[in-house]
Amino acid sequence: MDMKRTEMLLQLQETPVWDIVIIGGGATGLGAALDAASRGYKTLLLERADFAQGTSSRSTKLVHGGVRYLEQGNIKFVMEALKERGYLLKNAPHLTNDQPFILPVYSYFQKWYYGLGLMLYDYLSGKLSLGKTKILSRKKTLLALPALNPKKLTGGILYYDGQFDDARLAMDIAAAAAEQGAVVLNYTEVTGFIKENGKINGVECRDLLSGKLYSLDAKVVINASGVFSDAIQQLDDSEHLPMIAPSQGIHLVVDTQFFPGGNALIIPKTDDERVLFAVPWNGKLLLGTTDTLMEHIEAEPRPLPEEINFIISHFNRYCNTNIAEKDVLSVFAGLRPLVRKGKKQSSSETSRDHTIVVAVSNLVTITGGKWTTYRKMAEDAVNNALFVGKLEKKECKTENLRISELPLHIGKNNPLHIYGNKAQFIVQLMQKNPELAEKIHPDYSYIKAELKWIIDNEMPQKLEDILARRLRLLFLDARAAMDCCELVAGYLQVALQKDEAWKLDQVREFKILAQQYLLA
Repeated sequence: MDMKRTEMLLQLQETPVWDIVIIGGGATGLGAALDAASRGYKTLLLERADFAQGTSSRSTKLVHGGVRYLEQGNIKFVMEALKERGYLLKNAPHLTNDQPFILPVYSYFQKWYYGLGLMLYDYLSGKLSLGKTKILSRKKTLLALPALNPKKLTGGILYYDGQFDDARLAMDIAAAAAEQGAVVLNYTEVTGFIKENGKINGVECRDLLSGKLYSLDAKVVINASGVFSDAIQQLDDSEHLPMIAPSQGIHLVVDTQFFPGGNALIIPKTDDERVLFAVPWNGKLLLGTTDTLMEHIEAEPRPLPEEINFIISHFNRYCNTNIAEKDVLSVFAGLRPLVRKGKKQSSSETSRDHTIVVAVSNLVTITGGKWTTYRKMAEDAVNNALFVGKLEKKECKTENLRISELPLHIGKNNPLHIYGNKAQFIVQLMQKNPELAEKIHPDYSYIKAELKWIIDNEMPQKLEDILARRLRLLFLDARAAMDCCELVAGYLQVALQKDEAWKLDQVREFKILAQQYLLA
């Protein structure tokens, strides 16, 4: 089904009462919308910015059990995440792939400690294993990772995990939810709750593009607004005490010449006991991540100089190919909605598992967790909402619900495969108009037919929505995104029937944003 915003707004007015209203259009909120709609509930999702604009588009792009959590002894969490990894790889084959990782070791103790640990990691995945863990000699490790510094190296461990495109998956979950009958709206902000005898029975919201106000009846409301969930809880209860400890994670993107080959690197113990990754992604190399507890929550978080230095210095310590700030094509930061446990803690110790809280008003808040477990989080949130809203219980269907398929006649080497079974429509656009086969930037595979299809079917309202999330160019190469932003804005201007002044504003705003993704 195509997603058309005007049609969604029409349904907003025509639906007398919603079974479930979800606040937040990130991984968890979109997952909950798909879960609830596929069970047959009248479902509405409201997102005040764009889908996946926050944390959900800024991950390390891994579908993983979490090697670090295994070392912490959290076997239950790892096993659940490995099971969910299996579901995600099965249900979104067009956006996921198996990724070989190599962990370099520098003593025989490390070789057996990490080797046995990663064999256990593979064992815990059972039938959902992606490939056998192997202990490699020094020579084989250097062949597999040619950029690795051989100093003091004794060998390596090869294991497999999953990889995906986070924002593209978010768009496809939104589309799948719409196919199941959900109404999903971006740029629509919840401004208040409607209550009767202290219990929530509706929401007030504003379309941020038109300014129009809506009062909507709802049987139950789920708050899935991630790092902003405290603000929604305070809208419900002014005395709510904050439960989120936002932790910033940044990523740098560089050219693959600094790290040739298809294998990813994992550095298990950095100075602050974090795991560092160097992962091939969309033809580039993704380096991350940090874990910095933040005081303030920003819609567009900025990397700190010490975080940038941390990643560059650690990568250069382990590799022969020195990178400098000038080599960074894009840098992006995201905030993890970690749940506070106590007064004193490092962010590495804060809970990564998800938490559900039901308020006196019956507001169901879900927070924490990670992309890999989004489906289970959504299931848990909806199950809680059904109980609170006294709705008839229907079984969850998402374990086996395909989000899309690998397109027929298009192999994984064709860049259009990421559109799954909708790739055929982009091909048809090119066949009708060969000009649409032209690239939007000479160095990247994105074409005008993609752009046109995205604008017509994925509800982008701003230039950033396209270049950051529907196409990933801002995250891959901020300068290239700036180079083609006027062309992209022209297509969006025509589709949204805007004037030249609107287009110029969009270009100006986007260039200011893109500058934040550049270091030099």
